[in-house]
Amino acid sequence: MHGRRTTSRQVLALTLMVALSVLSLAACGRQTETKESPPRPVRTTTIEKRESLVPLTFTGRIEAEDEVSVAFRIAGRLIANDTKIGDRVEAGQVLAQLEPQNELSALRQAKAALSAAQGQLTQARNHYERQETLLAQGWTTRANFEAATQARQTAQSQVEAAEAQLSSAHDLVGFTELRADAPGKITATGPAAGEVVQAGQMIARIARQDGRDAVFDVAAQMVRAAPGDMQVTVSLTDDPKVTARGRIRQIAAQADPVTRTFEVKVGLTDPPAAMRLGATVNGRVETSSGPVIDIPASALTRINQQPAVWIVDPSTNLVSARNVDILRFDQAQVIISQGLDAGEVVVTAGVQAIHPGQKVRVLGSGP
Repeated sequence: MHGRRTTSRQVLALTLMVALSVLSLAACGRQTETKESPPRPVRTTTIEKRESLVPLTFTGRIEAEDEVSVAFRIAGRLIANDTKIGDRVEAGQVLAQLEPQNELSALRQAKAALSAAQGQLTQARNHYERQETLLAQGWTTRANFEAATQARQTAQSQVEAAEAQLSSAHDLVGFTELRADAPGKITATGPAAGEVVQAGQMIARIARQDGRDAVFDVAAQMVRAAPGDMQVTVSLTDDPKVTARGRIRQIAAQADPVTRTFEVKVGLTDPPAAMRLGATVNGRVETSSGPVIDIPASALTRINQQPAVWIVDPSTNLVSARNVDILRFDQAQVIISQGLDAGEVVVTAGVQAIHPGQKVRVLGSGP
């Protein structure tokens, strides 16, 4: 009985020794595998500093490149004003009319004054000719002849003055009709028929058909940073597929007293017909923010709850983690403000499967 118990203990001890040996061998095998595991393949990029272009978008409107306000040169009461916003007009077309009674009366008076002056000139000329003949025959004095000469010159001057007055009267009658001086489209209208208007008061505003401007209200710092020949891409707000390109044509010399922004006019090159006057548009420009470091978004990971990247040592192909500061990012690209220098090698693919101190193999290079 005692011999059996001893044998059982020996068997148990032998079994434990065998199990410990197997575990020890397995552990040694794992260490050997770890030490002998091949470098993990990754993709990398070499850091370079590039000029960064920052997109800026503004909202504005379409205006005529050449827009003028038309007005009467004289005051009077409107008897006709059929202009409507959006109407197309041709050069010479009558837009509005004033009551012409006063001007027609002045014209008749000018005609009568000219006729009287011409009659006096005829009489003065006849008298001069008689005095000239009598003087040659010795039947008159030199004083009478000089008086006749003076009277003829005065009458001639009165005729010239009457002719000028008649021409002015004709002009005043013509000024009672307001005509378009160039083809275009009416964008604004003034007083209606029956109102009394003053000289120079806007009756209609005409956008000439010479070109189109996209007009934006831009902050002062953007105006200072923008070069004068900057190219702008303009698109309709309600249909971004309708686009046109242009360059800055004019920047207001003074800021708006309320918004403190500057009006910037962009001359459009061959704008499509859909960009009608008054349409709301978006303008897009790209300005340089200086040299920056950008990396693919796939290179970014998180270490210690902070954005980080994996740096590859080219001499040993070992990786190390480094936290970085992000300036801005989108779905494809990350702009780094601090943490990286030009010439460093960053892992861009395989970042989730490596650990500090691990040896890697850059895809495309030898083993």
